[in-house]
Amino acid sequence: MKFRRSGRLVDMTYYMLQHPHSLVPLTYFSEKYNSAKSSISEDLTIIKETFEQQGIGTLLTVPGAAGGVKYIPKVDIAEAKLFIDELCEKMAKPERLLPGGYLYLTDLLGNPSIVNKIGRLFATVFSNRKIDVVMTVATKGINLAYAVAAQLDVPVVIVRKDSKVTEGSTVSINYVSGSSKRIQTMLLAKRSLTEGSNVLIIDDFMKAGGTINGMISLLDEFQANVSGIGVLVETEGVEERLVDEYISLTKLTEVDTREKHIEVKPGTYFQINENKKIGEIE
Repeated sequence: MKFRRSGRLVDMTYYMLQHPHSLVPLTYFSEKYNSAKSSISEDLTIIKETFEQQGIGTLLTVPGAAGGVKYIPKVDIAEAKLFIDELCEKMAKPERLLPGGYLYLTDLLGNPSIVNKIGRLFATVFSNRKIDVVMTVATKGINLAYAVAAQLDVPVVIVRKDSKVTEGSTVSINYVSGSSKRIQTMLLAKRSLTEGSNVLIIDDFMKAGGTINGMISLLDEFQANVSGIGVLVETEGVEERLVDEYISLTKLTEVDTREKHIEVKPGTYFQINENKKIGEIE
């Protein structure tokens, strides 16, 4: 079946959006639309220009016989600032305050629109890293991990604090919680990771970073590499931070339980590298 250019553009755009970070050979589109590769290349140029103008992302062309084109999701700085500012405003509502200085985030983490935007933000900032899998612990961060993984086109592995018979044999470690200083246990199924995997750690809330530090130690048991760490909310004023290199979207800077006052500011997202645009491909 022969497609008109308008039809090809719509169908190719939809396909690329549904397959981020996947290398698509030009022959796939050429055979699908019964069109010359030169026409497909022209179509992809139009799509790339539109994506970049609208802040949707970009198309990366990989030359050679085994090459093709990849869609790299991106969020431009203006859109990212607007969304993070709105997120800070939502998080700062007094009714979110919970005992211990925690915030009630279930409604935000259960909102597909918000979670998907968070996924795009993290996918943007880590787009230049080699990532094979996204890891999180079995808490509210699971939704975030899947949103990020969907944009990076990689699987998710979930670290648990108790054994599940359906996961088979596991590797477990003991770690010290950064805030409570208690010894806790976390484990991961042996089949979850292959040796040498490049792992992006995603978590919803970080105080001292004990849980994330535990996941890093667990990755050592698999001889896996930490490609990056992304956190939705970090707290300020922690005496000893157990994790140094991470990227946070928001920062909890002040909590007054008596006055029910919460102050939330943007995190380290815009401080990644002063000389490089967010998500710039190396």
